[in-house]
Amino acid sequence: AEQFKTGHKRTLNEKLKGAVAQKLMGMVRLNRTRIDYVERFQVMIDAYNAGSLNAEEFFHQLDAFNRDLSEEERRGVSEQLSEEELAVFDLLTKPPVDMSAADRDRVKVTARKLLVTLKEAKLVLDWRKRQQSRAAVRVTIEKLLDQGLPKAYTPQLFEQKSSAVFQHVYEAYYGAGHSVYTTQ
Repeated sequence: AEQFKTGHKRTLNEKLKGAVAQKLMGMVRLNRTRIDYVERFQVMIDAYNAGSLNAEEFFHQLDAFNRDLSEEERRGVSEQLSEEELAVFDLLTKPPVDMSAADRDRVKVTARKLLVTLKEAKLVLDWRKRQQSRAAVRVTIEKLLDQGLPKAYTPQLFEQKSSAVFQHVYEAYYGAGHSVYTTQ
Protein backbone atom coordinates (compact mmCIF):
# COMPACT_ATOMS: atom_id res chain seq x y z
CA ALA A 1 0.00 0.00 0.00
CA GLU A 2 2.87 2.36 0.82
CA GLN A 3 4.58 1.61 -2.51
CA PHE A 4 1.30 2.16 -4.31
CA LYS A 5 0.97 5.69 -2.93
CA THR A 6 4.42 6.72 -4.11
CA GLY A 7 5.25 4.41 -7.02
CA HIS A 8 4.15 3.48 -10.49
CA LYS A 9 0.60 2.34 -9.89
CA ARG A 10 0.07 0.30 -13.04
CA THR A 11 3.38 -1.54 -12.65
CA LEU A 12 2.62 -2.33 -9.05
CA ASN A 13 -0.87 -3.53 -10.02
CA GLU A 14 0.64 -5.88 -12.61
CA LYS A 15 3.08 -7.31 -10.05
CA LEU A 16 0.32 -7.78 -7.49
CA LYS A 17 -1.98 -9.29 -10.13
CA GLY A 18 0.75 -11.79 -11.06
CA ALA A 19 1.39 -12.75 -7.44
CA VAL A 20 -2.32 -13.19 -6.73
CA ALA A 21 -2.77 -15.24 -9.93
CA GLN A 22 0.09 -17.55 -8.96
CA LYS A 23 -1.30 -18.03 -5.45
CA LEU A 24 -4.79 -18.64 -6.83
CA MET A 25 -3.67 -21.25 -9.38
CA GLY A 26 -1.84 -23.17 -6.65
CA MET A 27 -4.93 -23.13 -4.44
CA VAL A 28 -7.21 -24.31 -7.27
CA ARG A 29 -4.77 -27.09 -8.17
CA LEU A 30 -5.21 -28.47 -4.66
CA ASN A 31 -8.96 -27.92 -4.42
CA ARG A 32 -11.07 -27.60 -7.58
CA THR A 33 -14.05 -26.24 -5.65
CA ARG A 34 -12.17 -22.96 -5.43
CA ILE A 35 -12.77 -22.33 -9.13
CA ASP A 36 -15.26 -19.58 -8.25
CA TYR A 37 -12.28 -17.54 -7.05
CA VAL A 38 -10.79 -17.77 -10.54
CA GLU A 39 -14.04 -16.45 -12.00
CA ARG A 40 -14.12 -13.55 -9.52
CA PHE A 41 -10.49 -12.75 -10.31
CA GLN A 42 -11.14 -12.78 -14.05
CA VAL A 43 -14.12 -10.43 -13.65
CA MET A 44 -11.87 -7.98 -11.80
CA ILE A 45 -9.20 -8.15 -14.48
CA ASP A 46 -11.75 -7.72 -17.27
CA ALA A 47 -13.26 -4.67 -15.55
CA TYR A 48 -9.80 -3.14 -15.13
CA ASN A 49 -8.82 -3.86 -18.74
CA ALA A 50 -12.11 -2.41 -20.00
CA GLY A 51 -11.45 0.81 -18.10
CA SER A 52 -14.29 0.33 -15.60
CA LEU A 53 -11.79 0.48 -12.75
CA ASN A 54 -8.98 2.96 -12.33
CA ALA A 55 -5.59 1.85 -11.01
CA GLU A 56 -6.41 2.72 -7.41
CA GLU A 57 -9.79 0.93 -7.38
CA PHE A 58 -8.19 -2.13 -8.98
CA PHE A 59 -5.43 -2.13 -6.35
CA HIS A 60 -7.98 -2.04 -3.52
CA GLN A 61 -10.02 -4.83 -5.10
CA LEU A 62 -6.88 -6.95 -5.60
CA ASP A 63 -5.88 -6.33 -2.00
CA ALA A 64 -9.32 -7.36 -0.69
CA PHE A 65 -9.34 -10.40 -2.97
CA ASN A 66 -5.90 -11.42 -1.69
CA ARG A 67 -7.21 -11.23 1.88
CA ASP A 68 -10.14 -13.47 0.85
CA LEU A 69 -7.66 -15.98 -0.58
CA SER A 70 -5.65 -15.94 2.64
CA GLU A 71 -8.82 -16.57 4.62
CA GLU A 72 -9.69 -19.48 2.31
CA GLU A 73 -6.20 -20.93 2.85
CA ARG A 74 -6.80 -20.87 6.62
CA ARG A 75 -10.27 -22.46 6.36
CA GLY A 76 -8.80 -25.96 6.58
CA VAL A 77 -7.43 -25.15 10.01
CA SER A 78 -10.78 -23.82 11.22
CA GLU A 79 -12.52 -26.93 9.84
CA GLN A 80 -9.78 -29.07 11.45
CA LEU A 81 -8.95 -30.70 8.12
CA SER A 82 -5.75 -31.05 6.12
CA GLU A 83 -5.65 -29.52 2.65
CA GLU A 84 -6.43 -32.83 0.96
CA GLU A 85 -9.22 -33.68 3.43
CA LEU A 86 -10.67 -30.21 2.85
CA ALA A 87 -10.75 -30.83 -0.91
CA VAL A 88 -12.83 -34.01 -0.46
CA PHE A 89 -15.01 -32.35 2.19
CA ASP A 90 -15.68 -29.42 -0.15
CA LEU A 91 -16.59 -31.76 -2.99
CA LEU A 92 -19.11 -33.43 -0.68
CA THR A 93 -20.60 -30.22 0.73
CA LYS A 94 -20.56 -27.70 -2.14
CA PRO A 95 -22.98 -26.43 -3.21
CA PRO A 96 -24.27 -26.41 0.38
CA VAL A 97 -26.21 -29.49 1.42
CA ASP A 98 -28.88 -28.93 4.07
CA MET A 99 -27.61 -30.83 7.13
CA SER A 100 -27.00 -30.48 10.83
CA ALA A 101 -23.67 -29.76 12.50
CA ALA A 102 -23.46 -33.43 13.53
CA ASP A 103 -23.97 -34.44 9.90
CA ARG A 104 -21.18 -32.04 8.82
CA ASP A 105 -18.88 -33.68 11.35
CA ARG A 106 -19.88 -37.07 9.95
CA VAL A 107 -18.93 -35.90 6.44
CA LYS A 108 -15.53 -34.76 7.78
CA VAL A 109 -14.94 -38.18 9.36
CA THR A 110 -15.98 -39.85 6.11
CA ALA A 111 -13.56 -37.69 4.08
CA ARG A 112 -10.69 -38.58 6.43
CA LYS A 113 -11.52 -42.29 6.44
CA LEU A 114 -11.85 -42.35 2.66
CA LEU A 115 -8.42 -40.82 2.09
CA VAL A 116 -6.74 -43.10 4.62
CA THR A 117 -8.34 -46.20 3.09
CA LEU A 118 -7.48 -45.22 -0.47
CA LYS A 119 -3.88 -44.30 0.33
CA GLU A 120 -3.26 -47.45 2.36
CA ALA A 121 -4.68 -50.00 -0.05
CA LYS A 122 -6.00 -48.73 -3.36
CA LEU A 123 -3.77 -46.00 -4.78
CA VAL A 124 -0.99 -48.34 -5.84
CA LEU A 125 1.64 -47.72 -8.48
CA ASP A 126 0.01 -47.08 -11.88
CA TRP A 127 -3.51 -47.52 -10.49
CA ARG A 128 -4.85 -45.12 -13.13
CA LYS A 129 -3.55 -47.27 -15.99
CA ARG A 130 -5.29 -50.52 -15.02
CA GLN A 131 -9.06 -50.76 -15.40
CA GLN A 132 -9.35 -53.19 -12.48
CA SER A 133 -7.48 -50.84 -10.14
CA ARG A 134 -9.61 -47.84 -11.22
CA ALA A 135 -12.75 -49.90 -10.63
CA ALA A 136 -11.51 -50.90 -7.16
CA VAL A 137 -10.94 -47.23 -6.30
CA ARG A 138 -14.41 -46.27 -7.55
CA VAL A 139 -16.07 -49.11 -5.60
CA THR A 140 -14.17 -48.15 -2.44
CA ILE A 141 -15.26 -44.54 -2.79
CA GLU A 142 -18.90 -45.49 -3.31
CA LYS A 143 -18.86 -48.01 -0.45
CA LEU A 144 -17.29 -45.63 2.08
CA LEU A 145 -19.49 -42.71 1.05
CA ASP A 146 -22.56 -44.93 1.25
CA GLN A 147 -21.59 -45.97 4.78
CA GLY A 148 -20.52 -42.53 5.97
CA LEU A 149 -22.69 -39.87 4.39
CA PRO A 150 -25.84 -38.75 6.23
CA LYS A 151 -29.37 -39.26 4.92
CA ALA A 152 -29.39 -35.69 3.52
CA TYR A 153 -27.67 -37.15 0.44
CA THR A 154 -30.36 -38.37 -1.94
CA PRO A 155 -29.48 -41.18 -4.37
CA GLN A 156 -29.03 -38.64 -7.18
CA LEU A 157 -26.85 -36.36 -5.02
CA PHE A 158 -24.89 -39.39 -3.81
CA GLU A 159 -24.16 -40.36 -7.41
CA GLN A 160 -23.00 -36.82 -8.26
CA LYS A 161 -20.77 -36.61 -5.20
CA SER A 162 -19.21 -40.06 -5.61
CA SER A 163 -18.42 -39.29 -9.27
CA ALA A 164 -16.91 -35.92 -8.30
CA VAL A 165 -14.77 -37.53 -5.59
CA PHE A 166 -13.57 -40.25 -7.98
CA GLN A 167 -12.67 -37.63 -10.59
CA HIS A 168 -10.76 -35.64 -7.97
CA VAL A 169 -8.88 -38.73 -6.79
CA TYR A 170 -8.08 -39.67 -10.38
CA GLU A 171 -6.68 -36.22 -11.14
CA ALA A 172 -4.89 -35.59 -7.84
CA TYR A 173 -3.42 -38.98 -6.84
CA TYR A 174 -0.87 -40.59 -9.12
CA GLY A 175 -0.27 -43.70 -7.03
CA ALA A 176 2.43 -45.10 -4.76
CA GLY A 177 2.21 -42.13 -2.40
CA HIS A 178 2.50 -39.45 -5.07
CA SER A 179 -0.11 -36.71 -5.46
CA VAL A 180 -0.54 -32.99 -6.02
CA TYR A 181 -0.34 -32.70 -2.24
CA THR A 182 3.09 -34.34 -1.99
CA THR A 183 4.64 -32.43 -4.92
CA GLN A 184 3.93 -28.92 -3.62
